[in-house]
Amino acid sequence: MIAGLIELKWADGEGLATQLTGQLRSLIASGRLGKGRALPSSRRLASDLGVSRNTVTYAFEQLAAEGYLAASPGRRPVVAIDGGERIEGARAVGSSPGSARPRLSPWASKLQQTDWPMSYQAPLKPLRPGHGDAREFPNEIWGRCLRRSAVGAARRELGQVSRPRLREALAHYLAASRGVRASAEQIMILPSAQAALTLIAAAVITPGDDVWVEDPGYPGAAAAFRASGARVIGVGLDEQGMQRMPDLATPKLLFMTPSHQHPTGRLMSLARRTEFLSLSRPGKTWIVEDDYDGEFHYDSRPVPALQGLDAHGRVFYVGTFSKAMTSDIRLGYLVAPQVLVRTLEIAQRHIGLIASSHIQEALAEFIADGHFLAHLRRVRRLYHARRDHLVAGLERHLGEVLSAEVPSGGIQLVARLKRGRADQAAVKRLVEAGVVTRAISGLALGKPRDHGLLLGFAAWRESEISAAVRTMASCF
Repeated sequence: MIAGLIELKWADGEGLATQLTGQLRSLIASGRLGKGRALPSSRRLASDLGVSRNTVTYAFEQLAAEGYLAASPGRRPVVAIDGGERIEGARAVGSSPGSARPRLSPWASKLQQTDWPMSYQAPLKPLRPGHGDAREFPNEIWGRCLRRSAVGAARRELGQVSRPRLREALAHYLAASRGVRASAEQIMILPSAQAALTLIAAAVITPGDDVWVEDPGYPGAAAAFRASGARVIGVGLDEQGMQRMPDLATPKLLFMTPSHQHPTGRLMSLARRTEFLSLSRPGKTWIVEDDYDGEFHYDSRPVPALQGLDAHGRVFYVGTFSKAMTSDIRLGYLVAPQVLVRTLEIAQRHIGLIASSHIQEALAEFIADGHFLAHLRRVRRLYHARRDHLVAGLERHLGEVLSAEVPSGGIQLVARLKRGRADQAAVKRLVEAGVVTRAISGLALGKPRDHGLLLGFAAWRESEISAAVRTMASCF
């Protein structure tokens, strides 16, 4: 009788054992095989179905493990549960798409309201912002560093999440290039800059705390702080980036990108930086400085990092290697105030934000041997020329439609629409034509304060930029 209820398909991509298990499960769940019903022996059922005994044994053992069958040595398996309408109804509810919406946290519920991360929505095509040119990276040299790191793995001392060689190399590099003042022990290596923001939020934010972020700004920051229960407040921009808000109570934390404001590329003056430092209070108000593309300055000497001006340990300095090297290296870093280093190290392990020691050791060698600085010097010249090429192309082909804001550094720029504010409609039209860009209004926390197109230039060769600009001109 039971064999007559089962239909196995030998040509099916699903194995016979899996088919048999699923069909027996359905017969029990639907009540066709009631509680207490004895099934044939594995030998008998295998003979009736024309399959191997191992196939039947597998199905019986799997269903016994799931609680559908009761099995004991030397005895035929017995149905152990009462199926019928109760189990079938539960199965139907669980499998019916859209029948019950999951209850999400307030943070998760808001994730779809932001245009971040863009990687889920757009291919890597000109003029997508936020990327350097991976084609210009010295992969052969990097490969040798990786191989030497792998060979030395057996001799490495375990236990240190952030590798000492990389911390030392970074401390020297950041002091020389960005004016960061920190010991190697203050530097934490993480899987990404976003991981650093998550770690900071977990360590210093109490639900209900106020956090100021730039508006428009980097959406990943707002996401990280909201996940810790913060009340995220968007602060508007002027020609120097984030404005001071004297009418608002001092927040628990301020997030800013003073070297190249994201997305506008504006540079915060030394006077404005000093104002924000005077606003913060040691131990009570913190500043997070995200220097996401601080390696790239073209028109003048870079302004030292805000962290280097801080004499009281109020600033977290966050950086990444994904812009200067390749996006798949998956390493970021955090320079933490000395008073929080121990707490953050413990929190890093608890949350699991651990970066590969193999990659860390390879990167330490890459920096120590001078390859990192050599690569930066070369791509700075390339990216500078590409920025100027894009600006000239926009002026020549789209001067009546767009006005480009030329940043002093970075890897992307903003082009304003001279007529109207429909930047999201313009982005949609461009993406359909094969040019990937981003709407500034999509980076707003609430009602957009700013409009325009965010165009990347670093990742694209001049011929690719020219083709993209011509396509844009035909669209407009």
